[in-house]
Amino acid sequence: MTSEKVAKIGMFTALAMIFGYIETLIPLNFGVPGMKLGLSNIVTVTALYVMGAGPALAVTVLRIFLVSMTFGNMAALMYSLAGGLLSFLGMALLKKAKGFSVVGVSILGGALHNTGQLAVAMAVVENIRLASYLPILLIGGTATGFLIGLASARIILRLRKAEHA
Repeated sequence: MTSEKVAKIGMFTALAMIFGYIETLIPLNFGVPGMKLGLSNIVTVTALYVMGAGPALAVTVLRIFLVSMTFGNMAALMYSLAGGLLSFLGMALLKKAKGFSVVGVSILGGALHNTGQLAVAMAVVENIRLASYLPILLIGGTATGFLIGLASARIILRLRKAEHA
């Protein structure tokens, strides 16, 4: 791995951490425990398209570990890893399948992130009734995934233009 790629991974990871921190300062309550905007996913989606799956996975895992250790705890790590890795896997596969826009890939990521976290919650509390939250979580994940996808698509376009300038 080149030093330029390592530097980009570090830069994207730091940016994702900053977005994650900023999100903790935004007082939004969606009425469902754990539901967030997912601002750091702008960085994940952008990294997936700009650097590829391997480096984007590194950014995702590093961000999850660093944010959980800095601002959270082991429970936060468990939920974040489940949601983040399932989301990333789905997005990487959908991107590879071709024919889907950045927004479409991001929407799937938002829905899968919530699904992964809900699966962990059901396992932790040993209560399958938590699945009743799935419809609202899928709606929230779709809405935030759409917004994250729009932002990511604009950033990707600008980065590609800057690269060719």
